[in-house]
Amino acid sequence: MHFNIITLFPEMFPGTLGGGVVGRALDSGVWSFDVINPRDFATDNYASVDDAGFGGGAGMVMRADILGDAIESVKCKVQSANEKPGPIIYFSPRGKVWNQKMAREFANNRTLHFTNCTLICGRYEGIDQRVIDEYGIMEISIGDYILSGGEIAAQVFIDSIVRLVDNVVHSPESTANESFEIGGLEWPLYTRPSAWRGRNVPEVLLSGHHGNIERWRKEQSDEITKERRPDLLK
Repeated sequence: MHFNIITLFPEMFPGTLGGGVVGRALDSGVWSFDVINPRDFATDNYASVDDAGFGGGAGMVMRADILGDAIESVKCKVQSANEKPGPIIYFSPRGKVWNQKMAREFANNRTLHFTNCTLICGRYEGIDQRVIDEYGIMEISIGDYILSGGEIAAQVFIDSIVRLVDNVVHSPESTANESFEIGGLEWPLYTRPSAWRGRNVPEVLLSGHHGNIERWRKEQSDEITKERRPDLLK
C-alpha cells in the first residue's frame, strides 16, 4: 500500500507512524508514502494556498486551483507507474465516521482493488467544495471533534490500516480479539504479578480451564459494551 499525502506540513510525516510495528512495516516496504506540499503549486511570491471564502465568514479556505494541481501531480505519477488510481480521501467532520470494519476492508483490499491512496490533509476552515465534487473525493471523519488539520487524522487512518495487513502484527489472534473485531469492546486484561496492591487477578484466569475463561471473557465484553457503548449492540 502506498499513500500520497497532500499536506502543508510534510515534516509531520511519518511522525508516530515511524515507530512500533507500523514503523517496522514502513522500513521493510510493506507500505510507503510520499508527501506533496500544495505550496509547491502556488502561483504568487508568498506561496499562498488559501483565500477568503465567498459569502463572508471567519477563516480562510484552501483554493481549488492549488489543490487541483497537487492532485493532478499525484495522478500523473500513478499513471506513469501503470497503476490503477486509488481513492482520494479528505479528512472532514462531515465525513463518514471511520471504523474497524472500514479499516479491515482497506487492509484486505478485497473489494476496493487498489494499491495507492491519496490523503488530503485540510487546514484553515477547509477546502473548496469544487475539489471534492471534481474528483469524487471520499470524506472521512475520525470522530466527533475538530482538529487543527488533517495530519493527525491521516496518521490514525494509516496506522489503523497497516497494522491489519498480513504479518505486520506477528500474531493474527492479537488483531482478531480486539475491541470492535469481537462485536463489542474487549474484556479486561491482566498479567503478572497475580497480586498487586491488594488487587488480585480473577481466579478464572488462573484456572487453566479454557472453556471457563472464554465464557468469562464473553460475559465481561458484553457487560462493558452494554455499559459504555450500547450503540455497538445494535
